[in-house]
This record gives sequence, structure tokens and C-alpha cells, in this order.
Amino acid sequence: MITLTKEDGPADLDGVTHLSIGVSWDPTAGSSGGMLGKLRRKKGTDLDLIAIALQGGDPVRLAGLDSLDPMGNGSLVHSGDNQTGHGDGDDETVTVEFARIPPNITAIVFVAAAYKKGSSFQLARNISFKVYDATGGSSQQVADIWPSLLTKDNGCAVAKAMRVGGSWKLEVINVTGKIKQGDEHALMRFAVSK
Repeated sequence: MITLTKEDGPADLDGVTHLSIGVSWDPTAGSSGGMLGKLRRKKGTDLDLIAIALQGGDPVRLAGLDSLDPMGNGSLVHSGDNQTGHGDGDDETVTVEFARIPPNITAIVFVAAAYKKGSSFQLARNISFKVYDATGGSSQQVADIWPSLLTKDNGCAVAKAMRVGGSWKLEVINVTGKIKQGDEHALMRFAVSK
């Protein structure tokens, strides 16, 4: 069992074979009241959880958006796109099976973003990133990461899994930044900079 905080630095994932990271959020009307507010809450907002696999410093695979199994072997799997934030529990998740990650992958950066045009962190409330030890088929929550409500940014680097020799470490990042909406290269540059 591991527990993770940003202040603790990288945690050893010895004994952790499967790791899941989930994002959840609630739709909000922002400062809009009345009928416009009701429509905004009903429509919700689309945040995206994306896992970017790195080979050295280069992004080589992306799980999220429209890519659910970028390795093609089930080692890095995205649950699919929730476009509203409606519903209980995690709205999107990425699961990693470390033993099946190809050996050329040196790190995986987990990013949440208001990636698509018209989406916004300001139209979401109660954004939470949860990290689970999913070893053995059951999920044990090991971290709950909350980004600041003060940000006007539209991206958050949540965590980074790094290969160290024959094992993995996971570091909580929780750093926000600006990403040009709809631009995959901007998203990948943001991930690589963390």
C-alpha cells in the first residue's frame, strides 16, 4: 500500500502491478444564473484525461481523446470520453499494467485538460484526480489530488510514472498551465515539460 502526496516526492511502486488514475468533475453554470445557468449545467463541460507515454524525452503514444489502447496490448487503457461530467464516481480513467508496458517507454505523464474548444476548467467544479492501486483486481485509493480553483489555466499535469531500472516510481505533479485548445502538439509539449 502506498500513499502519495506532492510533498513526499516520487513513491516506489514495488508490488504495484496495475495503477489507475481517474478524473471526476461536476458541471457548473459558473456565474450564469437563470435559464442560461440551467442550460450550462445541463450541457456540462468536457474535461479530458490523457496519458502520454514517453520514450526518453519524446512523446510516442497517447491514451485518451479518441485513442483507448495506444499500445495495442492492453497495457495503457483509457475508459472513454465523458463529455459532460454528469454521473457519480470517476468520469474518465486510465489504467496501466506495468509488466506489459514496452521496455522502450521510460515515463507516462497523466494530464487533465479542457482540451476541446468551448470546454473550460471554470465550467467545472469539484475537480478531483484519484490514484488507485488496482493490483489484484480491486482498487485501493492511494491519492486524491485537487487542483486550485484560482487557476485560469486549462491544463493540469496530474502525475508522472517513471521507469527506474526494472521498477516504476510515481510522482504527484499537480501543476497547471495553458494549452492551446484542440492542439495535440501543445498538449504533448506541456506533458514533456513536466
